[in-house]
Amino acid sequence: MTTKQHAIGTGFGVRSTTSDVIEGIDLSGKLALVTGGYSGIGLETTRVLAGVGAHVVVPARRRSAAVEALGGIEGVEVAEMDLADLDGVRAFAEEFLASGRDIDILINNAGIMAAPETRVGPGWEAQFAINHLGHYALTNRLWPAVARGGGARVVSVSSNGHQLSDIHWDDPHFERHAYDKWQAYGQAKTANVLFAVQLDALGRDAGVRAFALHPGAIADTELGRHVPPEEMAELKKSIDTSPTNAGWKTPEEGAATQVWAATSPRLAGLGGVYCEDCDIAEPAPEGAELGSGVSAWAIDPERAARLWALSAELTGVDAFA
Repeated sequence: MTTKQHAIGTGFGVRSTTSDVIEGIDLSGKLALVTGGYSGIGLETTRVLAGVGAHVVVPARRRSAAVEALGGIEGVEVAEMDLADLDGVRAFAEEFLASGRDIDILINNAGIMAAPETRVGPGWEAQFAINHLGHYALTNRLWPAVARGGGARVVSVSSNGHQLSDIHWDDPHFERHAYDKWQAYGQAKTANVLFAVQLDALGRDAGVRAFALHPGAIADTELGRHVPPEEMAELKKSIDTSPTNAGWKTPEEGAATQVWAATSPRLAGLGGVYCEDCDIAEPAPEGAELGSGVSAWAIDPERAARLWALSAELTGVDAFA
């Protein structure tokens, strides 16, 4: 299989920040939507996009917390939405579409990691449901606003955690097999990449391009809230000593790749690729776990189409049907 996964020499790198990648970019008159845009790298993303002129919509499960976190940032609009509640996703999307506005940048940033076994909706495993299915439904519901203007970008925040697992095609919700929180997380992060691959294939004729990315290991975010302290200490130690990992990033460094993917002129005419450290990532070595690069299973077009069909069946939503 040929691959588009080759670095393009952006001049940025592992320590590049949002300030570096946004320099010279003007988003005046543009609208961006950032899920989870009120904490961690999502908050930094909202701040930076609004700072260069974008109007940023932040749908939030904890609306009051979002309003408080974003209170000092001009040009930000907060709405209520829970990715685990597909009726709520539909209601949010319908209200947004009724406003008649276009979406220029959609960043599917929200997510959970290594959560204890939790069921949402009709019994779906929570990491797959929230990280992938909720964003799948949201993007499809909002598709008229994304596609209408031409030239929009959809950015799917994945992780090198995708290297932990392909999709569990025979049991994606761990109904017949013992639940493993890291396998579930890896599956969900693989789904984020496959989603971008298929969305790019379906949406490019409308001028919409899609990207997935690994933000890096970020210090001081809520993503690790489900990981016990002793386990988090071991995880931090493995990251600190790994020869294939760049170590911990600040939120400004961690958000840089998604801001770059959403705005960089260098990506004009490109899409359906997985990025890291503000560049297109190279293929990962076979058997890699939590290192750099992208696993072959996460960028396989056949898997991407298969996941799209499964997601459409589960959610009852498909903007391209």
